[in-house]
Amino acid sequence: MEEDILTTLKILIIGESGVGKSSLLLRFTDDTFDPELAATIGVDFKVKTIAVDGNKAKLAIWDTAGQERFRTLTPSYYRGAQGVILVYDVTKRDTFLKLENWLSELETYTTRSDIVKMLVGNKIDKDGRVLDRTEGLKFARKHSMLFIEASAKTRDGVQCAFEELVEKIIQTPGLWESEGQGQSRSGVHLAKDEAAQGAGSCGGYCSLA
Repeated sequence: MEEDILTTLKILIIGESGVGKSSLLLRFTDDTFDPELAATIGVDFKVKTIAVDGNKAKLAIWDTAGQERFRTLTPSYYRGAQGVILVYDVTKRDTFLKLENWLSELETYTTRSDIVKMLVGNKIDKDGRVLDRTEGLKFARKHSMLFIEASAKTRDGVQCAFEELVEKIIQTPGLWESEGQGQSRSGVHLAKDEAAQGAGSCGGYCSLA
């Protein structure tokens, strides 16, 4: 039922080309994985409704191309987003080093100072890992981001990444409530113990930095 939905959130997925942004999105929205998935051209867009702490939120998730030649659409892409997932590949250090560039772009174009950020180290199923968890966690803490490691291939951490991001957004009412929505604050049940339970629901994958 549409009237049961608390809010609609705009979520972005950013990061270098080939880190698995589209694979994470497909795993989350359709529960599929395609090892031959072609590179995104421009922007892909999917909608999914999820329930977090008893609140339903409709997510409009934007998946962007990592290649430089598609960067012309950047300002409109970032406008109005409440959450962003930054993705790197744990087997490729250069994708981790480029995160600073993505963060500075985010800060340049985002229209919300309190946008919630989630860092995802993807492809933990692969051999040849060069980045350990502590490096990702340290970077996330430095930039006040949530952090999780994941594998779009095996499903590990994927659902949790989106759920934790949405939970944090909903816990920041000024981020998603607008006067036009006319939402009653009393409809949002976010007792501290509930929030703590939510943080522990992902089998230890997620670190709230």
